[in-house]
Amino acid sequence: MEERTLRYLRGRFRDHYRGTDLTPPPDPEAREWGYIPWTHGATRMVRHQSLLELGEIGDFLRRERPRHVYFSAGRYDDPGEDDMDAKGWRDSDLVFDIDADHLSGVDPQRDGYGEMLAAGKAEVLNLLDLLEDDFGFSELTLVFSGGRGYHVHVRDEGVRELGRDERREIVDYVRGEGIELDAIQRTEMGGTATRRVLKKDGGWGRRVHRELLSLADELLELDEEDALERLKEFDRIGDGRAKTILGAVSEDYEKLESGNIERGGPGIRQLAKVTTQQVVADQSAAIDEPVTTDLRRLIRLPGSLHGGTGLAVTRIPREEVADFDPLVDPVSETFVGHDVTVEVTEPGPVELGGESFRLSAGDVSLPEHVAVFLMARGRAEKGKETTER
Repeated sequence: MEERTLRYLRGRFRDHYRGTDLTPPPDPEAREWGYIPWTHGATRMVRHQSLLELGEIGDFLRRERPRHVYFSAGRYDDPGEDDMDAKGWRDSDLVFDIDADHLSGVDPQRDGYGEMLAAGKAEVLNLLDLLEDDFGFSELTLVFSGGRGYHVHVRDEGVRELGRDERREIVDYVRGEGIELDAIQRTEMGGTATRRVLKKDGGWGRRVHRELLSLADELLELDEEDALERLKEFDRIGDGRAKTILGAVSEDYEKLESGNIERGGPGIRQLAKVTTQQVVADQSAAIDEPVTTDLRRLIRLPGSLHGGTGLAVTRIPREEVADFDPLVDPVSETFVGHDVTVEVTEPGPVELGGESFRLSAGDVSLPEHVAVFLMARGRAEKGKETTER
């Protein structure tokens, strides 16, 4: 990044902070703060800062105009201490991170920025469903990172003192690690015989049970031939097993509704097995394990700007998640309404703020929010100023 570009971005970041009122996290004085300044070469984080050292966060941001800003998930007795052990750890928020470019099926070399963020949003919706439906969390803070990810903060008192091992168990659950049919069923006595029953009262067992009932309802609405063909779409279910399953669903729907997967023999158990695999694949969330298990993790400050995109780190109200557009909503108003000239060094498509551009190398005038995005990502330099004579 050339000096004029760096100087321009640093100045415009300051303008953003002059017009923005940020809401700090709960207990900001007990948290460690860190930031990355606008410098040439390798980026270096300045951390182990407390608000006692930085001052009021808004004043600090307007004064320093950092490239990135972070606060700790942990709370400490003395957050400004350089030695982690000397900080005096109290507790930590439970934080989840989804990086769109790390998701299975996403290729950063092939997929556009918008496509990656859409994949990340789908994972976030799964994560929120798991945290609310399976864990019962109600006070969740969802944040778009301004880059390629989403963060979810859980600050319930019941989770803040959890250690790394307990947090790793939560990670495994959310990611569906080790969730197979044997793990979500129990054995009951039925008369003189035993029977296998889904644990349908909660967790992954309830999710699989709901999917099985949904499939059963679908089968009962089809004619026999179509229902059999539908069943044969599943792995290791042929004509014989399909007929047995359909008979069990038609004659003993109540048993399946009760969670009993014994009626219908191996066929219904195979259906339950492949349904379990599909439910885990569709409803788990690919969270970043080190973020959740790290009690000392630093996370981006909502309202700040992401130095790699110029987009705002944005809180998303729960009721607005479905409609949130990461290519429109995080655009800072500071950068809207005027054009600037940049020298495009990495041509290609860009989509931002509801507009699409296909750029060639060289000088071009663009809406400032697009220009800032390109400069921050290293795809353009600030256009050279001209002097009239």
